[in-house]
Amino acid sequence: MNSYIVLLLAISTLLLLIFNIKNSRRFNLFDHWLHHQLVKRHDGYKWQVIAFINDPKLMVVWDVLLAGLLLNEGRELTAFWVLGTLAFADISGIILKRLIRRKRPIMHSNMETGYSFPSGHVLGATTMGLILLQLFAKTYGLVFVISIIALWVTVIISRLSLKAHYPSDIIGATSLAIACFSISQQLLFAF
Repeated sequence: MNSYIVLLLAISTLLLLIFNIKNSRRFNLFDHWLHHQLVKRHDGYKWQVIAFINDPKLMVVWDVLLAGLLLNEGRELTAFWVLGTLAFADISGIILKRLIRRKRPIMHSNMETGYSFPSGHVLGATTMGLILLQLFAKTYGLVFVISIIALWVTVIISRLSLKAHYPSDIIGATSLAIACFSISQQLLFAF
């Protein structure tokens, strides 16, 4: 699919979610109901490890380690692109969280602080997943792709199971990550 179409779809989805979260009581009620249907009981402890490994702050550490490996291989431009892509996504996520100011679902884990939209964990996991797929999918093949997707789905399940986010927070984070990655990717290929 054309990268401009992907970017347009991601931005359109994100804007539609923001509009509905801010303006539609019906949308928010549906999102709350869907969240309740997806997560009937609180399975917090077994998902805390996944949440920890994919914590946005720790994701920066993984990103720096990847950039270091790339620098060691003499791939300076790619290393800076890796750092810039995650930074762009994280800064965009922080700005959106502060603009939207959406409260977390009722009964969320006490370990979860801050606003709900978009999910920082899913934003980081999606962005890093896209970076890893861009860099290594051709080299390591289908098993690698499936592994990255499985890890990403696990992060999504953990965020819902911990009652940290509504489904729209997950979709919003994924859309934002795709948009930031697409813009960053186009900048990389411009050089």
